[in-house]
Amino acid sequence: MDLIECVLTALRSLAQNKVRAFLTTLGVIIGVMSVILLISLGEAAQGYIEDQFADMGSNVIIISPGRQETTSDMMVVTAGSFRKLTYENAKEIKRKAFGITGVSGNVLGAAKIRYGERQRDCLVIGVTEDFDEIRQLNTPIGRFINQNDVEKNNKVCVIGTEVRRELFGHDAVLHEKIAINRRKHMVVGVLEERGMVLGINLDNLVVIPLPSGQQMFHGGEDQLFELICSARSPEDIGPASESIREILTAAHDYTEDFTITDQDGLIGSFGRIFDVLRFMLAGIACISLLVGGIGIMNIMLVSVRERTREVGIRKAVGAKRKDIGLQFLIEAVTLSVFGGMVGVAIAWAGTVVVGQVYPSLPIRLSTWSVVMAFTFSLCVGMFFGVYPAFKAAGVDPVEALRYE
Repeated sequence: MDLIECVLTALRSLAQNKVRAFLTTLGVIIGVMSVILLISLGEAAQGYIEDQFADMGSNVIIISPGRQETTSDMMVVTAGSFRKLTYENAKEIKRKAFGITGVSGNVLGAAKIRYGERQRDCLVIGVTEDFDEIRQLNTPIGRFINQNDVEKNNKVCVIGTEVRRELFGHDAVLHEKIAINRRKHMVVGVLEERGMVLGINLDNLVVIPLPSGQQMFHGGEDQLFELICSARSPEDIGPASESIREILTAAHDYTEDFTITDQDGLIGSFGRIFDVLRFMLAGIACISLLVGGIGIMNIMLVSVRERTREVGIRKAVGAKRKDIGLQFLIEAVTLSVFGGMVGVAIAWAGTVVVGQVYPSLPIRLSTWSVVMAFTFSLCVGMFFGVYPAFKAAGVDPVEALRYE
């Protein structure tokens, strides 16, 4: 019996018990679908995080007060005693650091915003003139904070689109004055609508000059929440970080009591976390494939028992052991291949649905996950089909012909 005849015989045999064959493959279908969907969702989540970071600027270097260190139990701790970062530090970095195109010192806090009888709570950030370039913020209406505002401590502000809608509606907004924690600031610009980025609603945001923010949140003390810088290119991030480290260490009496983090490093850390999660989830999903394989073996053993007389007749008319074994093995592989194909189709449909429901999530069918899941399902069918095939091939024809 040639291979094609074996395949056709196996398909005819499976077609006689369609419902049982489908239920047998259900474990494989669920396993393949789970593996592909979980890996695709993991890659989509990683892509979403990377896009969020990209939306907040490229080649960004972040300097935070306090030295973060990793202890032996992998806990990250921050030194309890450290010198604060200041606006003077920011100006010195801008003057001296290598490969830096922009520097901004930041302070932030929650504040009540009031205009006439309308008020709302929102996040207020005090920044310098380079903040919009570093964080890639656009101001289509009016202008952003400039150097003159910072140097002269002008009481001006730039507001998000949501703040504008809630306070002003469709009225003119430029040069109107709003109260920020009871301090009057004139609106000089409106930010481009951006929505949520890294958990921050950029539309519900008010930006003010750094000195005004320090007066509002730190009582006028020259203290920063963080410093952010932009390097000229990805290649300049490393040298720029070292240059910043040297400048700040010298300014802090040669004590490195600050932490420098670059955005690529953060993305890389997230990437490693997502890699571990993807493989862990794929491993969990593969368990259902193994369960499906056990189901295939179970049904094939039942099939061997049900078709014992058929096996005896085929052996009596000249069928060889390998022909009988190959037929049952092909039936098992056919079940797993069918389950794999249906699982891939359902996973593809799932990615389409998720993409429609959450268009911001860059989900797509992962080619390598499809190949891995389908190959694994094929191997499962072959592995769990070997024993039933061996069992069928070993049936004694005389005893089989007597079997009722």
